[in-house]
Amino acid sequence: MTTRPSTGTEDLQSEEELAELVAKLAKEGGHRVAVAESLTAGRVSSMLGRGEQASQWYRGAVVAYDEDVKFRVLGVTPGPVVTDLCAREMAEGVRRLLRADVALGITGVGGPGPDEDCPAGTVHLAVATAAATRSLHACLPGDPSEVVAEATRLCLGELVRELVDGDDA
Repeated sequence: MTTRPSTGTEDLQSEEELAELVAKLAKEGGHRVAVAESLTAGRVSSMLGRGEQASQWYRGAVVAYDEDVKFRVLGVTPGPVVTDLCAREMAEGVRRLLRADVALGITGVGGPGPDEDCPAGTVHLAVATAAATRSLHACLPGDPSEVVAEATRLCLGELVRELVDGDDA
């Protein structure tokens, strides 16, 4: 598991609080946000769509659960999809497709069993901007619903991190 630097969001406990912070930061910074989801199957998008004045900053999402959608719609290189490369290409693809300033891509294995020789709880996510794409890998404990919930929190936290630190990078 990759160690993440502090984002200042560790004390925020709920998806709702993180989504509200994404909304606030995106509005204040004039950033347009988009997501490409596989593992979380639209849960991140659902949280962002609830954000204050979402129509002003939230561009939308592609829920690319099937690998063919990843390949054809998002431009992911055909091959294994539980990878860092896939998460990066999902983020970059949805950023281009939806003309966003900040985009996130997430793929992984919710469980209960392994997939593509990766254990349940494997998460790859990436955040793309015009300047760069960064990614992280995590191994989350729990049953499938717990993995998806924690992966959603992780995504929202990484969006906050980008919206806070992105201009400084």
